[in-house]
Amino acid sequence: MDWGNVTAEDLIEALREVDWSSPPRPLSEFFSRFTFPRSYAKWNSRLKCNLYYYRTNYFILIVFILGLGFLRRPLAIVAAALTALSIAFLNDSFAGTFSEKVTRTVRQFSPHLAAKMRPPLTPVIRGRPSAKRAIYICGRPRWVFVLVFSAASFIIWFASSALLTVLWAFTIALLATVIHASFRTPNLKARLNTFREEFRAVWRNYSEL
Repeated sequence: MDWGNVTAEDLIEALREVDWSSPPRPLSEFFSRFTFPRSYAKWNSRLKCNLYYYRTNYFILIVFILGLGFLRRPLAIVAAALTALSIAFLNDSFAGTFSEKVTRTVRQFSPHLAAKMRPPLTPVIRGRPSAKRAIYICGRPRWVFVLVFSAASFIIWFASSALLTVLWAFTIALLATVIHASFRTPNLKARLNTFREEFRAVWRNYSEL
């Protein structure tokens, strides 16, 4: 895959739809080899490749650095958790898994209520869905959960007065991520894993037709 031809919008879309349940890469691989990019094109391609391949490691790194910033503001942890959930709901895989687990838990106590939490059926015309499949969480459109969790997190952020501290921690975390992704040399394993995930995505789209 030529990461130089991948736009920022394509990368964001790929990160939104990719499965985030995969474990992080080993630390021996994460801190294996660093080199200075020879050109802007090489740096641009390397940055996108590493952001996609080490996405779980970067997520853990950002959460760890933010956690250090939260030590002085415990109430901000709740606000950060709600913010993280509202962002995570934008990922199709996380939204589907979250809805399935909540529905399965509710079914143990109230099967009738769990039946109401099922997503509506997508109409099919000539063997194909009539439109792009909408994402539902517990029977409600995804944007409802994103809006509610975002509003709740904003209120708690305002009440805790910890926004500036968290912004500094988040800036440091993003800077560390960009520096690592810029100087970590993409290895053959990263490229092979990218091709494998591309094949799975194409095969999944083909099977839905």
